[in-house]
Amino acid sequence: MITDEEFMRISAYMKQHYGIDLSQKKVIINGRLENYLKKKGWKNFHEFMDAVESDKSGNEERMLVNFLTTNHTYFMREFEHFDFFKGQVLPWLKAKESRNKDLRIWCGAASTGEEPYMIAMVLADFFGLERDQWDTKVLATDISTKVLQQAIAGIYSPEQLNKLPEQWKRHFFKSINGGMQYQVKDELKKEVIFRQFNLMDPFPFKKRMHTIFLRNVMIYFDEKTKQELVQKVYDALEPGGYLFIGTTETLDRSSTPFKIIQPSIFRKGEGR
Repeated sequence: MITDEEFMRISAYMKQHYGIDLSQKKVIINGRLENYLKKKGWKNFHEFMDAVESDKSGNEERMLVNFLTTNHTYFMREFEHFDFFKGQVLPWLKAKESRNKDLRIWCGAASTGEEPYMIAMVLADFFGLERDQWDTKVLATDISTKVLQQAIAGIYSPEQLNKLPEQWKRHFFKSINGGMQYQVKDELKKEVIFRQFNLMDPFPFKKRMHTIFLRNVMIYFDEKTKQELVQKVYDALEPGGYLFIGTTETLDRSSTPFKIIQPSIFRKGEGR
C-alpha cells in the first residue's frame, strides 16, 4: 500500500510536470500503479519514482502518465458542440478564410481518437465536394502515448459506433475481423494528425488556431493552472476564434478574457 510520503511525491511530480492535480486521489494512484510495481519488481513506490526520474529514455515516465491519466471518451459525446461547430463556427470560418482556404483546428485532449475523428467527419460533411480545395486537417494531441497508439490505429467495436449516424458509419469506417470491429478509413485518417503533447509546455504553433477543443481535461487542473492554460489558449487563437470545453466544466467569468457564447463555448474578441 502506498504511504502518505510516496503519494505526496507522485502527486507533486504530476502537478509539477503535467499540471494534473491528484492531491485527493490516493486510492486511485495506488490502485493503478500497484500491479505494475509488483510486475517490475520494485519494492515500493519510492523505488519506482527513482526509476522514473533517472530513466533517460523516458519510458517509465510515459508509463506513469499512461496509468494516471483517465481517458473516457466516446463518439457523439456532447454532440451539441458539433452542431454549433457546423452551424455557427464553420460558416464564419468559410467566409473568413475564403482566400487562404486554410483551417487550423486543434483537439487538445484527443484520447483514443473519437473526438478528433468526429471533428473531421463534421468538416467532411460541411465542405462536401469542396473539401479538396481546403486544408481541413485536424491537429489532435494527448499526453498519453498509449491512447494515441489506439487513436492512430482507429479500431473500434460495433458498440462504440452505435450512436453514429448510419451514413457516417458506412462512409468513414470499414468492417474488419468478420464484423467484430470497425476501422477508420484512410480517407478520414489522413485528415487527423496525432501528436504527443503536454499542455503545460509552451504551445509550438507557428500560426494561431481558429478553433480549439479542450474538452473534459481541465477537471484535472487546479484553478491557477487552469487560468494559466486558458490564457495560453486565448493567446493561441485567432481573433474571433472559438474554444470548446466540456459541458460539465466551467471557466471563472471574472478572470477569463473570453466572451461566453454558451456555458461551454467561448469566443475571443474579433478585434484582438
